[in-house]
Amino acid sequence: ADVADVAASKLTGALPAISGAALTNLPGGGKVLQVVENTATSAIATYSDSWYTMYSTSITPSSTSSRIVVLAYVGSMYMNLGSNQAQFNWRIDRAGGTITGQNTNFHAEIGRGETSIGQRGFINMGIVDEPNTTSSVSYNVQAKRHNGSGGVQINDTSGTSSIILMEIGA
Repeated sequence: ADVADVAASKLTGALPAISGAALTNLPGGGKVLQVVENTATSAIATYSDSWYTMYSTSITPSSTSSRIVVLAYVGSMYMNLGSNQAQFNWRIDRAGGTITGQNTNFHAEIGRGETSIGQRGFINMGIVDEPNTTSSVSYNVQAKRHNGSGGVQINDTSGTSSIILMEIGA
């Protein structure tokens, strides 16, 4: 029957909620639940042969089944710092844990063979992690000298770098 012309005063019984707050069993998979970002603007340099944290940020997942998308942008990277050649490995690291099922290592080689002239560049990294926790999780952007004796500096000449964490519902 047609109910378009029925007055609201004639309706009885329980009506659906105006908001979705009382609804259950809604599909939630694949939705972005929260986004956290850290932008580093200060110049940060390292000559380290061990993994060195350049910048980081944390997120607290709302569910143990959530996935975390990690996007890292290293800007205004100045290679061969100190007028010496160097090549650096980069990675996204989960503090206190192992990132699941991902190759998190990235290699930057700019200005190969040049020893007195610095080179500028950038590197972008992205992974998906399943931390299986509702505790705070920190993700680090790290660099380690692969070879040579020079260093690397990011955010050279007022550049910026950032790390973005997105919690995706399962």
